[in-house]
Amino acid sequence: QVQLVESGGGLVQAGGSLRLSCVASGFTFSRYRMNWYRQAPGKERELVAEITSDGAITNYADSVKGRFTISRDNAKNTVYLQMNSLKAEDTAVYFCKVLLGFKDYWGQGTQVTVSS
Repeated sequence: QVQLVESGGGLVQAGGSLRLSCVASGFTFSRYRMNWYRQAPGKERELVAEITSDGAITNYADSVKGRFTISRDNAKNTVYLQMNSLKAEDTAVYFCKVLLGFKDYWGQGTQVTVSS
């Protein structure tokens, strides 16, 4: 079965950095676009970054451009989100997601808390 397992979240001071990882299994990882989303308390889930199957093309939400970098290692079935210059407003649960056919699969999420 499809599984996505995120890790790397935690508590960090404003201006700090974190690197999130999402390990995938149950499908051919190298064939699919991967996404990172986040959801802050009381807010809707929003797309943070996405990366094509070969890693050649990436896209970012305006709020994280220049601070976050999405990457992937297809040999390790893993997608990463490097987050630098973190702000209090980046506090959220971060999820990775893959669309297989017509169905979205989500990880359980990892909490990122940025203290100001």
